[in-house]
Amino acid sequence: LSIDGALKIRVEATLKNTRLGKIIHLVEDAQSSKAPIQCTADRIVPWFVMATLLLATMTFFWWLRDDFELALMAATSVLIITCPCAFGLATPMAIAVAAGAGARNGILVKNGGVLETLSDVKHFVFDKTGTLTEGKMRVLEIFSKQMNSHDILAYCAAIESFSEHAIAQAIVNEAKEQKSQSLKAEDVTVRPGLGISGLVENKRIVIGNENWINENDITLDDEILDRQTHWEQQGTSCVLVAINGKLIGLLAIADRLRSDAKELIETLRANNMKITLLSGDKQSVAEEIANQLGGMNVIAEVLPEEKDQVIRRLQNNGEKVAMIGDGINDAPALMRADVGIALGSGTDVSADSADIVLASNELNKVSLAMLLSRRTIKTIHQNMAISFSYNIIMVPLAMMALITPLVAAISMPVSSLLVIGNAARIRNLFNQNSTVQHKKLESEAQ
Repeated sequence: LSIDGALKIRVEATLKNTRLGKIIHLVEDAQSSKAPIQCTADRIVPWFVMATLLLATMTFFWWLRDDFELALMAATSVLIITCPCAFGLATPMAIAVAAGAGARNGILVKNGGVLETLSDVKHFVFDKTGTLTEGKMRVLEIFSKQMNSHDILAYCAAIESFSEHAIAQAIVNEAKEQKSQSLKAEDVTVRPGLGISGLVENKRIVIGNENWINENDITLDDEILDRQTHWEQQGTSCVLVAINGKLIGLLAIADRLRSDAKELIETLRANNMKITLLSGDKQSVAEEIANQLGGMNVIAEVLPEEKDQVIRRLQNNGEKVAMIGDGINDAPALMRADVGIALGSGTDVSADSADIVLASNELNKVSLAMLLSRRTIKTIHQNMAISFSYNIIMVPLAMMALITPLVAAISMPVSSLLVIGNAARIRNLFNQNSTVQHKKLESEAQ
């Protein structure tokens, strides 16, 4: 695992590793997995069978005093009528329908247990860049009094071409648009959450945040730092650029909020969810983004490995946490969270680390995933209630010899059909517009 270097790698994958192949694999795994509530049901079924045999035996000996044929028919009716099929189908049927319906609507759930866990989550933690924002950053300004912007851009692009961070891609794209000189970099070192450095034309280039500049013993410039403060107060990220140990300029890089970000945050807030913005960006930048979204708790200037620690700290306080992210830096936090949700446009490692992947890359699908989880658990409870109610009504009738084996054989599948039909209703969630879905989310919470 290389965490501080640059690698050039060529990977050739088999067909099963294509995007479609992975989606199929995720759906199959989810539909065959067991939620914790299913494990409880599995433990009940053996006792259910024992109770059935006991009741059938009691029924036989009770009616044996009157008529052997009647006793045999009544006992047989009890055995047929109390088949535990409906109870056994209650959970897997709901999970299979939920996983399939979710996948068709861009919500890939990796296992059934996630749906149960997500229904209990009360704290949502969001990454900023590429999650709440589009991740399509653009360079707004290149500021320097010592070099022209084209030269600075050429040096930066040579180094940043080794990184896949959104800021790095913005710099590389800007260099292409301005047709800056193509330079080669070597001895590149990447420090996630801080910056990048390397040699270009025998000049030591250091690009990153203020902590990275200080760590490299760079001579600071007050005017450049004042310019940085000006941009950050507007919610714009800045990267400082140093050449041969001296700070020579900065690049102001902006990103736009996702069009559905504010709607999602308002929905979560309306449902009394705790919301936290977790970012490696400067505190002032993160707070400005939070203000644009209506306000939320902000934890900024954290390194990638510290994101994992923040999630652990929240969990130690007794909270169930969902982490939403898209980048390599988010992978440890996605795995640490009770439920990790990754955007499909993010890196493969973030998708592999998450429990739910939003393949359609629509952020507001987070609230729909919550609704799906709550409706799935609610459906499981309903299915169990159907199964128990059926047996509570029908078993006494069979024990009283009021139901023949033929009638029992005809009515027994009815409970299973009711369970299947009830589970199929989960798909109706995706036939409503977003406003209706959000109202449903509030009613499900109540």
